[in-house]
Amino acid sequence: MTSQVRGVQLARLLGQWHALPGRRRSPDYAALAAAVRGLLADGRLPLGVRLPAERELAEALRISRTTVTAAYRQLRETGHLASRRGAGSWTMLPGTHRVASTGLWTPLDDRDMIDLGVAALAAPPELVPAARAALEDLPRYLSGAGYHPTGIIELREAVARAYTERGLPTSAEQIMVTSGTQHALDLVLRLALAPGGNVLVESPTYPNALAALAARRARISTHGLAVDAGWDADLLLGSVRQTRPKLAYLIPEFQNPTGHLMPAELRERLVATAHAAGTDLVVDESFVDLPLDGTPLPPPVAVFDRHSRVISIGGMSKPYWGGLRIGWVRASAPQVQRLAAARVGVDMASPVLDQLVAVHLLAQAPAIVAARRAQLVTQRDALLDVLAERLPDWRVGVPRGGVTLWVELDGPISSALARAAEEVGVRLAPGPRFGLDGTLERFLRLPFTLPAADLVEAVGRLAAIRYDLDRGAGRARWREPAVIA
Repeated sequence: MTSQVRGVQLARLLGQWHALPGRRRSPDYAALAAAVRGLLADGRLPLGVRLPAERELAEALRISRTTVTAAYRQLRETGHLASRRGAGSWTMLPGTHRVASTGLWTPLDDRDMIDLGVAALAAPPELVPAARAALEDLPRYLSGAGYHPTGIIELREAVARAYTERGLPTSAEQIMVTSGTQHALDLVLRLALAPGGNVLVESPTYPNALAALAARRARISTHGLAVDAGWDADLLLGSVRQTRPKLAYLIPEFQNPTGHLMPAELRERLVATAHAAGTDLVVDESFVDLPLDGTPLPPPVAVFDRHSRVISIGGMSKPYWGGLRIGWVRASAPQVQRLAAARVGVDMASPVLDQLVAVHLLAQAPAIVAARRAQLVTQRDALLDVLAERLPDWRVGVPRGGVTLWVELDGPISSALARAAEEVGVRLAPGPRFGLDGTLERFLRLPFTLPAADLVEAVGRLAAIRYDLDRGAGRARWREPAVIA
């Protein structure tokens, strides 16, 4: 059955759709059609969703039905909307588009696009030699069926060893290898969260985690993070005590997207509070290998766990390469076995060859990760410098690790800026993608994973667009279409 978005819901997603660059020069219907295309492009409006009837949307936006009719007609002409008399209109994609690496719908011809929607590095030079070495190791696995639901023993031991070196004694039996961190989260949710269960998350947080929770029809409550200070300990612990969620999903190491690092004292108090409330903690450690500027790391959250309340997930995507789909879960041995049983209905096991590549990369982890940190510091500082020069009214802190800046803009323009940026070859992930119900319009995530020259060029383009937004928004007026008799 096709899902449907109501008029008030679409109006909330559209926000200030009329405040676009060049808005003064374009008709209302064209601006509205462009705003809907923008929602499709950044993934906030899914494909195959039935849009509200023209009259309903006109009433929600307080514009004429004629304007909505013309906008829908333009969306049909560009291939973004299909309509059938008596059945309504639903979103679709023109044949010249594809799914980008962000998971968003993008034009095929985007070779010159600077993609700031992806917070991941290109592969390190050590990857190709590691792949060759893994290929040489592969024959000793070929006599078996190739199914290892919890992962090959070499990789599980390597991951367990890394946890032990961080001060958290771990055995291979406590590790389950997955096809990336997102897969690890999906499996944990399948095991630990019934459909409709209550979950506490940070705000802002990782969009794909929100998508995974939505797939489980979770009832989500949020704990807001301060731009400068991060977690408010009393508010976070109070939320756990009051809502008593079944799960809490947190990113304590260089939180995505803010870059905050949770202090050790709060980690200890959080685990104790979660145990008292009957809450399991899902701790995403995707960025734990990427402290910058010599930032010391607190103990892992699971160090304070005495009751198997903490399930840690991590992977190779951020410090190594996103194309190597290797992640893991660290939990109690019985939980790992239950996860393996739940996995059978999903994908059986991760590819053996990829796991062998991961083993060889982890053996070189000190050198690889040190080079990654140095690269990220250089790129982060270049991005901070050009932002201070070209967009001084934007407020941004210096993250102590991770790969992203969380920028407070000089107005609630994030979605409008992202739509305008596409026109000048810059792809952005606007703030509302990191929250619920269209909030966070004053914020923007900017990763510093691209070369410094690309980051400088991208900010230059954004500065020009920001100026155009001011000129367009300042002159924007609601207009009724001219009557021609």
